[in-house]
Amino acid sequence: MRRAAPLEGKSELMSIVLGIDGGGTNTRAAIAAGGKVIGQSKNGSMKRLRVGAEAAEANLRAVLAEAVAQAGVKHVDAACCGVASVQMPGIPEWISAVLGDFGVARSEVVGDEIIALDAAFQGGPGILQIAGTGSNCVGRAPDGSFETAGGWSSRLGDEGSGYWIGVNAVRRALHAFDREQPCGVIPRVMALWGTRDMGEFIDLGDSTPGPDFAALAPAIDALAEAGDAVALSVLDQAARDLVEFVLLVRAKLRRKHGVTVEVPVAWTGSVIGKMRLVRERFVAGLKAAAPEMPVGVEEVAAIQGALWRAERLARTVR
Repeated sequence: MRRAAPLEGKSELMSIVLGIDGGGTNTRAAIAAGGKVIGQSKNGSMKRLRVGAEAAEANLRAVLAEAVAQAGVKHVDAACCGVASVQMPGIPEWISAVLGDFGVARSEVVGDEIIALDAAFQGGPGILQIAGTGSNCVGRAPDGSFETAGGWSSRLGDEGSGYWIGVNAVRRALHAFDREQPCGVIPRVMALWGTRDMGEFIDLGDSTPGPDFAALAPAIDALAEAGDAVALSVLDQAARDLVEFVLLVRAKLRRKHGVTVEVPVAWTGSVIGKMRLVRERFVAGLKAAAPEMPVGVEEVAAIQGALWRAERLARTVR
C-alpha cells in the first residue's frame, strides 16, 4: 500500500480503507491510512447461519464502531469485507448497507477465502487451505481463474474443520464406547456440556439446534496431545483430508488451466494454526506428495487481504 503522511493534514492521494474478516467464530476489522493501521477491533461472528441475523448485525456494527472510534475518522474511501456464506441471498446487500451507515463510500463483499488468498498472494497464483470453524480450499491460476475443493458446509462437508473435528470425535468415541475401548472424549465432552449421563449426552448432541461442535476442537486437540487414541485418529484424518483438498485443487489447476509449475500453498485458520499435530501432518503430507511445492510456514492473516483489496478498490475511483 502507498506510504503517506500522518492522518492529520493527509494528502489528497492518501486513502482511508477498511478491511473486514467475517469468519465463522470471530469478526475482525481494521482501518488503514497510507498503509498504516490506525484502528482495529474484534467481536463475535457475523455469520447469520451460525449466530442468527440479529446477533450477526449486532456483532458487525460493534466491530465497526470500535474500529472507527479508534481510527478517529468520519468517512472511509473504500472497504472490503470477506465473509463466510457470501453466496446466501441478501448477505452482500445487508453488509453493504451497514457499511454505508459508517460512512463507507465504496465497498465490495467477497468470500472469506478470497481475502485470505489475497493476503497470501496479492492477486497472484497460489493455493490457500482454510481450516477454522469450517474448511475450504481455493486456488488461483496465473490467468486469474479459480478452482476449489471442499467448503460444502458443516452438515455436508467441511472435512478437517473445527466443527468436523468436534462432531467426528464424538462419533468415534461412541464407536469406542460400544467396543469397551478406553477413550477420554466422552467424559471430557460431558463435562463441557454439563450432561450427567449418556442419555443427556446423546439428547444434547442430537438436539436441534445442536451444540457448538466446533468449540470442542481445542479439547480434542488437548486429548490428542495427551495420547488419546480416538482424538489422535480424528486429527490424523483431519490432516489427511486437508492435504487431499490441496492436491485436488493442484490437479485442477494443472489439468484445466495448463499450470505446469508448482504454485505456492498458504494456510489459515485455528485448526492448522493452533493444532501442532494437524499442522505437522498437513505439511508432511504435502511434502510427501509434491516435494517441490512451496508450503508456507506461517499462518496467513486474512484481514491483510481485505485491506489490500480495499486499497485497490480505492485507487480505481481516484
